[in-house]
Amino acid sequence: MTIREDALNNKKTALFTSCAEIEGVSVETLMAGVADGTIAIPKNINHDFEKIIAVGKGLSTKVNANIGSSKDHPELENELQKLCVSLKAGTDTVMDLSMGGNLSATRREILKNCPVPLGTVPIYQTVAEVVETRKKAIGDVTIDHIFKTIEEQARDGVDFMTIHCGITRDTIQKVKNHKRVMGVVSRGGSFTIEWMSSNQKENPLFEHYDDLLAILKEHEVTLSLGDGIRPGCLADATDRGQVQELIHLGELTQRAWDAGVQVIIEGPGHMPMDQIKANILLQKRLCHGAPFYVLGPLVTDIAPGYDHITGAIGGAIAAAAGADFLCYVTPAEHLKLPNPEDVHEGVIASKIAAHAADISKGLPGALDRDIAMAERRNNLDWKGQIDLSLDPEKARRFRDEGGTYTGDACSMCGSYCAIKVFKKATSEDRNKKQKQE
Repeated sequence: MTIREDALNNKKTALFTSCAEIEGVSVETLMAGVADGTIAIPKNINHDFEKIIAVGKGLSTKVNANIGSSKDHPELENELQKLCVSLKAGTDTVMDLSMGGNLSATRREILKNCPVPLGTVPIYQTVAEVVETRKKAIGDVTIDHIFKTIEEQARDGVDFMTIHCGITRDTIQKVKNHKRVMGVVSRGGSFTIEWMSSNQKENPLFEHYDDLLAILKEHEVTLSLGDGIRPGCLADATDRGQVQELIHLGELTQRAWDAGVQVIIEGPGHMPMDQIKANILLQKRLCHGAPFYVLGPLVTDIAPGYDHITGAIGGAIAAAAGADFLCYVTPAEHLKLPNPEDVHEGVIASKIAAHAADISKGLPGALDRDIAMAERRNNLDWKGQIDLSLDPEKARRFRDEGGTYTGDACSMCGSYCAIKVFKKATSEDRNKKQKQE
């Protein structure tokens, strides 16, 4: 039986016990969430790792880091370095979005070194193999090739897959009839639409959805239903194309659950801050409370080089409103393939957003680390502050760069440190002396 079927049959397994301990919830709570679909545990039967995490209602907000080679930068060593950097920074999951080099070998090597759930977008490999290796067009991809790629990746141990099943010919027509500034910006979504347009056929991932579910179920792959019509700029947010696809994803969610497959729903994208909460509510209603995985969202379009910040702002708002899973955004977004430093900055920014949202949601224990930090700041315990920080190396470097200190304060305030002045003003010795005088 699958993880979902075990939960539905109230079969307590070692996987549930281990995951519940890591998540800090009871086994019963975890299993109930998996059974009703509000929690997913991405864990392929062919991928062995110890830290089995869950995504969904009542759990800490998770963060995903995207890595992967490109046609211009196909080197495996770079991606393994980015994997190590993202893990050190504290990512909960990783996605391999490679489209350059030997894609199967790259994925298998990343999987071998990945102690957290790994995700992919299988259509990337299929298209790259046809266009780059066979020198053909996207429209020449065969349905058999698409499904063989999905099966290969499932056998290798991929834990969750983003698959664009919700794009239909009807969806495309709605997008055409409702003018967008940027059209479709999802790479997987654009590949799917190009294939449908070239072949004048329905989306094979929608048309042969039951075959897809059979593969995912066999290998215990969590289905991440991709939002191929997501908005690529603020002006396109929450339009009919995006909402129509979301309606389809809600229907497909129920079918996947009925087949024993766990589901995560991908979300936007670029979106003004005032629309984020409504989008979370819409997704939760239309998709029956399934875990929501948001790509940012980016709250402005004019900050290239700083989109880890625009994404963190949107991610914090989204997670506080009920989103469960944040896909990081790096400073390289829209500009280039991220390097290891960009990956590090992206993970830390998203972890800040996730943690801030968990505090806002009142998640048990979420505030504990902040209280501990405040106590150490009050005691001018610099080592303690650095050890508790999300990025200890950067905090330590900044502290060391401060130069000459006045006593135990920092180089910003020195002898005028507010904490020291306040403690002196309220010290018992001073109060006693003033009373005597």
